[in-house]
Formats: sequence, C-alpha cells, structure tokens
Amino acid sequence: MLYGYARVSTSDQNTAIQYDAFMRAGVSDIVEEKRSAVKVRPVLDALLKRIGPGDTLVVYKMDRLARSLIQLLSIMAMLESRGASFRSLTESIETSTPAGRLFLQMLGSFAEFERSLIKERVVAGQRAARERGQRWGRPRAMSPDVESEVVTLYRTGYFTMAVLGDVYGVTEESVKRAIYRVTRPDASALK
Repeated sequence: MLYGYARVSTSDQNTAIQYDAFMRAGVSDIVEEKRSAVKVRPVLDALLKRIGPGDTLVVYKMDRLARSLIQLLSIMAMLESRGASFRSLTESIETSTPAGRLFLQMLGSFAEFERSLIKERVVAGQRAARERGQRWGRPRAMSPDVESEVVTLYRTGYFTMAVLGDVYGVTEESVKRAIYRVTRPDASALK
C-alpha cells in the first residue's frame, strides 16, 4: 500500500501541489499535517503506526518528512524494521536499494546542514536587531512610570497583585511581571 504524507509549515499554506503529485504517482491514501517539522507531529506518528510490511511511505519532498538527519534516520529505521520502504517523488529516492538508502542519507545530511545555516543566520539577525534596540512581543500594559508606582504600592504590603490590576485596569499577570522585573529579574514569569 502507498501512504502519502503531505505537510506544510503553517495553517495558511496549502498542500495542493503535494496532493497533485501523489495522485499522479497513484497514491490514494494521503494524510495531511499543517505544522512545523521541528514540533510534535501527531498525524505522522499515527501514519507510521499504520504502516506495515510491503507498504511504502511516500512524500512529495524529503524535507516534508524530516529536518534533521537523526530524525530522518530514525523514521527510516522504523520503516525498515517493519518491512516498509520510503519514496520521495521529487528527489527520486527509493529505499528498497542500497544505493537509494545511501543517497537518502546524503540528502538528509545536506538538508540538516542547510537548516543549521538558516538557523545561524536567523540568530545573527536577531542579535543584530537586539543590539539596535528592537524588542519583540506585545508592548507592556503599563508605562515605566506606572510600573514604578505599582511596585511601590505593592511593596507597602497593603495591596495584592489582583487589586493593583483592578486599580490600574490591567491583568494580574501584567502587575506580577512589573513587580518581578524589579524584585525577581530571573523569574520564569519573565521568560
């Protein structure tokens, strides 16, 4: 049996190109997953549990299946232990031959290398942006002056975080973060 696994990284992308390729290849049992390859993938996990002897896992492109060589080799070992094989439609990879398995491992190494380079560039870009003063995430609910007032009032011992949140029209969590920025800067609530 041919099992197709279609994946896109975000919910606003679609798998139409992958589906068309599966249909041309005669794959009719297709599952779809819309999430990053680096996170848990329950649809893939469920599909891998269904695959048995003589079955073939088919993907449009190898990077739809795995983003690291370790992840790829783990999936390949599981398929091999079940007597199943793997096929990529765009890279002409068939794991039913020794040459196909070697080529797959080489491609997996290059894909992992490319991902490492991308990650390095992203981290360098974020570091440069941080040095320029760019900040990420939502803006703070209170200005620095208001946060200072909140901390001063909290330290009197007469006000709870919840009461201060009500008084200043913000959530208790916003008050807690403001207080922790001063009293516990290493707190996990600030991470």
